[in-house]
Amino acid sequence: MKLYSTKNKTQFVDLDRAVLKGLPDDNGLFMPEYIRPLPTEFIQNLKDYSFQEISYKVCQHLFNGFIPDNDLKDIVYDAINFPAPLVKLDNQKYILELFHGPSLAFKDFGARFMARLMSYFDKKNDEELVILVATSGDTGGAVAAGFYQTPGIRVVILYPSGKVSHLQEQQLTTLGHNITALEVDGTFDDCQAMVKEAFLDKDLTSNIRLTSANSINIARLIPQSFYYFEAYKQLENPSNVIFCIPSGNFGNLTAGLFASKMGLPIKQFIAATNDNNVVPSYLSSGEYVPRPSTRTISNAMDVGNPSNFARMQDLFGFTWNNMKQEISGFSYTDKETESGMKEVLDHYNYVIDPHGAVGYRALKEYQETNPDTQGVILETAHPSKFLPDVERVLGNAPVVPERLAEIADKKKESVFTENDYSVFKRYLLDNYVG
Repeated sequence: MKLYSTKNKTQFVDLDRAVLKGLPDDNGLFMPEYIRPLPTEFIQNLKDYSFQEISYKVCQHLFNGFIPDNDLKDIVYDAINFPAPLVKLDNQKYILELFHGPSLAFKDFGARFMARLMSYFDKKNDEELVILVATSGDTGGAVAAGFYQTPGIRVVILYPSGKVSHLQEQQLTTLGHNITALEVDGTFDDCQAMVKEAFLDKDLTSNIRLTSANSINIARLIPQSFYYFEAYKQLENPSNVIFCIPSGNFGNLTAGLFASKMGLPIKQFIAATNDNNVVPSYLSSGEYVPRPSTRTISNAMDVGNPSNFARMQDLFGFTWNNMKQEISGFSYTDKETESGMKEVLDHYNYVIDPHGAVGYRALKEYQETNPDTQGVILETAHPSKFLPDVERVLGNAPVVPERLAEIADKKKESVFTENDYSVFKRYLLDNYVG
């Protein structure tokens, strides 16, 4: 498998280099040289395969022999060892529950797969690998769980102080061992900017082996494509299927585009955002205008300059008209999000988290003018991770799974730092060299 940079399609690297490096030197993003359609027979017979079998066959198709089949099967089966059930709301609306992994968020699929893939590629290297990751909420917990106590790998998680939920913060600040949390006095976009700058800093990269676990790393996106096939499989009579994706950094939607290019018959994608609506605005106007992120109750989507937009542009030939034909954009305020949460509970007796509620509002609005569609909402996190807001809006608290409840009162361990790249760089050089 060969990959190029979104900023240079003439130079290619192998998969192992792309995964371990994270970002190309030109600050683009790695993309597969090509994405071939899967055999039609496989798509037509998805119901004959388990989720793990589907994941393995999709990955095997993408990797095209780069990893021996037995090794690849071990990686996939070990990473994708929990379900992604489809819940029917009505004949038009379904919810794909992506929160049944260790950290109760969809990021578990990417983090667990990436941890095993990196360990496989890095097993012959004696030099420590340092993973940098910025999080707006769920990525940090999933990466912390996925890489916890992985030999030869240390993880540094940057998160915006005061802008993630309590339980999200507990997930990334209570493990210790090889996991360090940096609490940044800024926004997610600030955290992400510092991570990107670190990869371009020759002084830093000559002293520390760095890579990323954000969705800027191609290893995060590949496994996120698996559950689009799994969702389609679970539809009784799939017809005019659309996927509605609550979106922040747009890795999840990009993974869906990968699935579509591999032949999964998806009629339309819906990009559902909160007030941080730079992509829906682009789809409407043709102008991409990133801006500082705004804080909302759907905090994992508080992204004002989504990294994966570059991959979306690449997939559509950097042509606005092409992208807007396949992706519809909608955005909602906190008040509208809360209304969606209440409506889902009242109409369907289902407790949906704030991010999923944004998706519900978008799907409902889209289907008002497209009633002949079947829509799948990606429910990206368990509602208990946003306990105060869910309880305030719905009047009662969802049951908190045991693995989340047991960390609620653990001692938080984080390093508070300024929103200053030079301070961040000094911290890395002082703690991760030698």
